[in-house]
Amino acid sequence: MSRQTSEPSTMATPDQPAWPAVISMALGVFGLVTAEFLPASLLPPIARELGITEGVAGQAVTATALVALVTSLLIATATRRLDRRLVLLAFSVLLIGSNLLVAFADGLPLLLLGRVLLGIALGGFWTMSAAVAMRLVPPALVPRALSMIFSGVSAATILAAPVGSYLGDALGWRSVFLVAAALALVTLVVQFLTLPSMAPSGATRLRTLVEVLLRPGVAAGMIAVVLVFTGHFAFFTYLRPYLEAATGAGIAAVSGILLGFGLANFAGTLLAGLFLERSLRLTLVSMPLLMAALGLGLVMLDPAPVAAFLMVALWGLAFGAVPVAWSTWVTRTVPDEAESAGGLVVAAVQLAIALGAAGGGAIFDMSGAAGVFAAASLVLLLATLLVLGKVRLRSPDASPAGQPRGKRLKPASL
Repeated sequence: MSRQTSEPSTMATPDQPAWPAVISMALGVFGLVTAEFLPASLLPPIARELGITEGVAGQAVTATALVALVTSLLIATATRRLDRRLVLLAFSVLLIGSNLLVAFADGLPLLLLGRVLLGIALGGFWTMSAAVAMRLVPPALVPRALSMIFSGVSAATILAAPVGSYLGDALGWRSVFLVAAALALVTLVVQFLTLPSMAPSGATRLRTLVEVLLRPGVAAGMIAVVLVFTGHFAFFTYLRPYLEAATGAGIAAVSGILLGFGLANFAGTLLAGLFLERSLRLTLVSMPLLMAALGLGLVMLDPAPVAAFLMVALWGLAFGAVPVAWSTWVTRTVPDEAESAGGLVVAAVQLAIALGAAGGGAIFDMSGAAGVFAAASLVLLLATLLVLGKVRLRSPDASPAGQPRGKRLKPASL
């Protein structure tokens, strides 16, 4: 391994939490994920007005995901000399520009350009979220801060599709993206007022990604991330066909079950901080294990709609803690290169989304939703075993709280 690319001893951590700044990060997450999900509920009117097919319009979602994947791997290197506050504010500016370009798009090129800008902001923000959380609160409160930040994902998951669809019908799809731009502007103002200056803490280069992967237990952790998220997205992608075929639930019941999933996921995200403050390993192990048991239960027990509702909601509760847990793992295992490790996690999740949808589709065609759920449960069990046997939970140079040993900032610095 080549020489270290950062200096952990110079990384500073705050004595007092900067909760307003954490809330501004949660607002950023809400705005980004809302913009990401909006096209799914507005594809028909977008396609009609722009004179393209719904399939072509759907490539707006694909473009965002692909750009987010590439950005997650490159952003730490591209911005290694910049104040993190300025970088985060730039992501909010890109979010505003993305929504405005889509709102005023007169054809596919501007639509895709807007979604490319969103992909840059999305991939970059997720990559830096764990590292920034470490700069905003003391080490012991990092899990709680991350659970607050990730609650923006759950809130957007619950609200974006139904509210976007309703407003699109009432005001037109362009107005929906103008509202999203206004929300992003509010986020920018709040972040400008609350985020402290955060000088870059390392000299990240592209080779740093490889160096991080070569650290003990990190590659195993990234594989576990891929497995956990692949199992989840395979399950969630084919949940509706399962509910309709296996339980006979109608569209109203299915919508209610999916709403219950979203609400439970939101609760799981908020509770994750409390779980993680008690035990990171227990959280990383118990959540995929519970999800695997629920998947097998849905296949083997053939539950009635009410029981299926409860099991799906419990899955949502368990998965709510998963992204927070793995972000916490980054802050404790690679605290000196949290941005690079965060980028690898984002890339792993994007890969898992593709694997879950594609692999799940192949299995669904052969053996239906039951086969998908069984395969997802197996993948989740493998992830559990990998966490137990190979994943390291702390950097050897870290203090008991999980941070690199170094100086501490006075509260006035925030």
